[in-house]
Amino acid sequence: MTLLVLVAVAGFLYLLNQILRYYKTSRILSKVPSPPGHWLIGNMDIILKINPDDFFDLLRDFSKKYGSIYRLSTPYITTINISDPGDLEMILSQPKHMSKSKVYGFLQNWLGEGLLTSSGLKWQKRRKILTRAFHFNILRQFLDVFNDETDKLTQQIRDMNNENTVPAYIDVVPLISHMTLKAMGETSMGMKNITDTEVVLYRQSIHKMGKLLLERIGSPLTRLSFIYRLTRNGREENRTIHQLHQFTDTIIKQREKQILNLDRLELASSLYSERKLMRMLDLLLLAKIDDNSIDYEGIREEVDTFMFEGHDTTAVALSFLLHSLASHVHIQDEVRRELREVLGDKPHPTYADLHRLEYTERVIKESLRLYPSVPFISRIASEDILTSTGYFLPKGTVLHMHIFDLHRSSEIYPDPLKFDPDRFLLDNCSQRHPFAYLPFSAGPRNCIGQKFALLELKSCLCGVLRKYRLEHDGKNEFRFAADLVLRTKDAIKIKFLPLSKVKLERTVQNENLIAT
Repeated sequence: MTLLVLVAVAGFLYLLNQILRYYKTSRILSKVPSPPGHWLIGNMDIILKINPDDFFDLLRDFSKKYGSIYRLSTPYITTINISDPGDLEMILSQPKHMSKSKVYGFLQNWLGEGLLTSSGLKWQKRRKILTRAFHFNILRQFLDVFNDETDKLTQQIRDMNNENTVPAYIDVVPLISHMTLKAMGETSMGMKNITDTEVVLYRQSIHKMGKLLLERIGSPLTRLSFIYRLTRNGREENRTIHQLHQFTDTIIKQREKQILNLDRLELASSLYSERKLMRMLDLLLLAKIDDNSIDYEGIREEVDTFMFEGHDTTAVALSFLLHSLASHVHIQDEVRRELREVLGDKPHPTYADLHRLEYTERVIKESLRLYPSVPFISRIASEDILTSTGYFLPKGTVLHMHIFDLHRSSEIYPDPLKFDPDRFLLDNCSQRHPFAYLPFSAGPRNCIGQKFALLELKSCLCGVLRKYRLEHDGKNEFRFAADLVLRTKDAIKIKFLPLSKVKLERTVQNENLIAT
């Protein structure tokens, strides 16, 4: 009985301590600007009333009203929302503030403690292993896969056009996601036999996970795991994760069989060889086989993370990029002109060719400014911070960093909604804050796959723009939805006009003009 009393007292004291710490922190953070809130529940009434589909717009409104740093409070958490480049530099450039916030904990059932969600020594070890998989000598070997998948994409567009008497507007997101997922499977995972059905089911499951996550964040009770597991969404999440894990388990086991049948010394010596590949999955499997520095569960964590992040973020970036070019024909024509100059009559670009596409790279950067694939990241302050904007943030504060608002700040980018690749001319960049542009985050936890993504974006542009002229459906601005990556409420539709047909029509028009 005495033991039970001691446990009860200890539990009560711990809970009391947590409550006192929370309210002490809340008093300190109360100096940060915030939407009007209730003394007890903070801004919870606003969060509960808003439709989850409108949460993205709500955050944008808060940023406009309260500036580059503002506070949101609930009875269980207070978050500081940041979009000032000076504050972002203080957080992201330091190895101190590298722990992700509890928001990422909701992904743990799916992604485990992979590179996205882990921290500390585990993160350092995994990052060290995986960095080798993105060496430039390895990336250049992936270009053949990117070119091949782009050819399949353009063929699919041609087939869809042939189904109509005139080219129709096509929802590009499913097409692009299919391509990037197949490319990720073949490059980093070494799998060529992923079926179209598997790809479609995998994409659907990822989208479902995004919706479930956001619904859970907006509900105070379901943030508690033991309650969430009993809900309909909790059961649906378990089924969805089971499907996602089945997909990655199949990839891992098939590749492991292939590796065990290879000559081990030959495979290991291929790491920095220009003739062979050392894919990400190969590195992980060899680490397991050689010294057991990672187990099967750890491999699946990283495969789940990279199959999701590696294809979805690139697909989003490419979809917005194509729409941006369709919306700005003069820029599209200038990119096509550069492609002709650099590539000539080559059927595909070489690795060196892609690095010569200076104007095209500026176009890609501008598209990523307006449409960052990951519009939001979150960390925990590992020590007290005095921000460059003048606010004191105690250790343990949850820091939400809004890259979307940073990139659309009129104080940093004049006329921020204008699509202007010249923002990234050297003269225009030199006076800009180094943390004013973060499409791949920055600092020690920056995106490990950013060179991989840029290579795929350039490769795809080469294939598409040399065959098609892009036209958009008249929508210049999108309605965005809160999700794991930047998504739109409406389809991103583009019309692909074969260049041969466009040239023929222009010739006829010119002849008619001359005759007139």
